[in-house]
Amino acid sequence: MSKVYIKSVGLVPVGEHWNKSLTDLMVEASLNALKNAGNVKIDRIIVGNMMSGYLNNQEHLGALLASALGMKGIDSLKVEAACGSGGMAVHEGYVSIKSGEFENVLVVGVEKMKDADTSVLTKALAMAESAEFTQVVGASFISLNALLMKMYMNRYNVQEDHLDIFPVIAHKNAVTAPHAQFKKAFTIEDVKRSPYIAEPIRLLSSAPSSDGAAAVLLSSKPADVEILASEVSTNELMLSQRENPLKFEATEKAFKKAVEKSGIDSSKVDFLEIHDAFPIVAALSLEAMGYSEEGKAAHDAAKGKYNFEGDLPILTFGGLKARGHPVGGTGVYQVAEAYMQLSGTAGKNQVQGAKVGVTQNVGGIDTTSIVHIMRKVS
Repeated sequence: MSKVYIKSVGLVPVGEHWNKSLTDLMVEASLNALKNAGNVKIDRIIVGNMMSGYLNNQEHLGALLASALGMKGIDSLKVEAACGSGGMAVHEGYVSIKSGEFENVLVVGVEKMKDADTSVLTKALAMAESAEFTQVVGASFISLNALLMKMYMNRYNVQEDHLDIFPVIAHKNAVTAPHAQFKKAFTIEDVKRSPYIAEPIRLLSSAPSSDGAAAVLLSSKPADVEILASEVSTNELMLSQRENPLKFEATEKAFKKAVEKSGIDSSKVDFLEIHDAFPIVAALSLEAMGYSEEGKAAHDAAKGKYNFEGDLPILTFGGLKARGHPVGGTGVYQVAEAYMQLSGTAGKNQVQGAKVGVTQNVGGIDTTSIVHIMRKVS
């Protein structure tokens, strides 16, 4: 089977792109990646997206992008896995090359959210959960995460402001990230002064809605960064069906499989790009991967373990919270950011000496988890 390398990446700064269409965003990210790769013939295009049909009245994104790039006749498709759509797109690109069927695959993750009313966007995000059992009672995606956070706080005697260390870390790292939506640091006190959107989740502890697109060009030809493993695992869709809702089993299984296949000791990982949509998701993700004990992730973060200068930096460009969370694009942004770290092109956000990085992208509440392990090619 072929090895899989990242040849180049292309980013659109995350934000509010009122003057750009969904197609414009995809094309801009794609052209940036292609420009950085030189003269490469693309064999396949894979687009990761969750909500374009509902928010933008547009589906068939694979063919749409192929047409816009002038690549008539190319194999192209869209994949969807809720908020994990971008990570799943990278996974499908990885599998495409690993199989030996394709040599160069362009993977693009995109979402255009800011054009939609908040009520429409809330309904769209709720589609990550069950229409029959969750949406029908009016439970929003944020409210479900709020319930999970309350359960965690009660079980482990953790205070709300303890968990708010995660958005503080994210925003500190985003200050020097050129493509981040919010380049502003704040304190836990700032978070506490912001209003609740679903108690105990506050405005400043929740990832924003965003417009953006990111592209990665995967290749079987050797390049500076290799994807050693790409693994996916799923969990029961509804929290009520799970034996322990506070155990992110999908992330735990995907991470363990990725570690085994990569041959990399998990203690040798130099940085993590985790799915920090809410503080509770960040905490449970770190605990599922074994970097913190159950109920201890916030404590470890407060001690500096996950700071940029700490033992294991996380969210090195601001994560979902500060870089922004264009849902279908998030997983591709993560992989692109890992590439920048491992290729030494992260600028002021460079983790010194980074050789191994991990990304974790989640759809639903750990209903689907996609984990990638990458290394710098010596």
